[in-house]
Amino acid sequence: MPGIIEADELTKTYGGTAAVSHVRFSVKKGEIFGFLGPNGAGKTTTMRMIACVSPRTSGTLKVFGMDPDKNPAEIKQRIGVVPQESNLDPDFTCAGNLLTYARYFDIPAAEAEKRTENLLAFVALTEKRDVSIDKLSGGMKRRLILARALINNPDLLILDEPTIGLDPQARHLIWERLRLLQAQGNTIVLTTHYLDEAARLCDRLVIMDNGTFLVEGKPADLVRDQVGSEIVEMDNTPDVIACLTEMGIPYETIGDQVQVATGASRELAKTLLDRCKTSRVSTRPATLEDVFLKLTGRNLRE
Repeated sequence: MPGIIEADELTKTYGGTAAVSHVRFSVKKGEIFGFLGPNGAGKTTTMRMIACVSPRTSGTLKVFGMDPDKNPAEIKQRIGVVPQESNLDPDFTCAGNLLTYARYFDIPAAEAEKRTENLLAFVALTEKRDVSIDKLSGGMKRRLILARALINNPDLLILDEPTIGLDPQARHLIWERLRLLQAQGNTIVLTTHYLDEAARLCDRLVIMDNGTFLVEGKPADLVRDQVGSEIVEMDNTPDVIACLTEMGIPYETIGDQVQVATGASRELAKTLLDRCKTSRVSTRPATLEDVFLKLTGRNLRE
């Protein structure tokens, strides 16, 4: 059965530089699909092509079986978009923003009023109904943008960094709402720099860099396949390095730490304490962040 989104050899170039290069993916109905990658990896460009904002250079792209370049109006009627930057209208209140946006979809006034009240309750902003945008906190604005994206009852929700800059309480509220939307049958695609968010929300995801996909799969599978289930950490000292080298154990140095990926952390930790001259050995579960840094590197991206 074809997916809600189908892309094959999808490419977008700017002045001869490929922002997205020959990627292939499919998003199934009802799943949460994530795009991860460092700055400039091509995540937002991919989302903009899906949202009918940026035409592709080559390859094929289908959303609901339609071509975004040929049927943008029909596709936009069925999608909701949460952009990375806040673009609420400062001239209107919370309710005013939703009611005004509803007009773009020719939603009758009475129905728009009903949806507005329901959505304000859904994102816990009922008490802020008549408050102007400049009086809202950052978290309130993100929640209102989510409500606005839902005003047309979309089948597909596109989220670009949905919880950027939010405190833990606001992040957890949005996560809860996204799970509720998925339970109601919505399909969601998102980008995020929060690796814990991706691991918690996404059924499947891709990690991309320089416009191409590095890996694709379920978060837990990627962690297991790429780095193993556990990480052993020690101080980065000459004695530790010499010990690991002598034992033939692969390791990675990260600043003042040495990390070893393993599937048996307790046994390895005991061995290292016995044989290596170190007083500190700690263990932890491997995470999606370990996968991300292994594949994309640790150098700062601007």
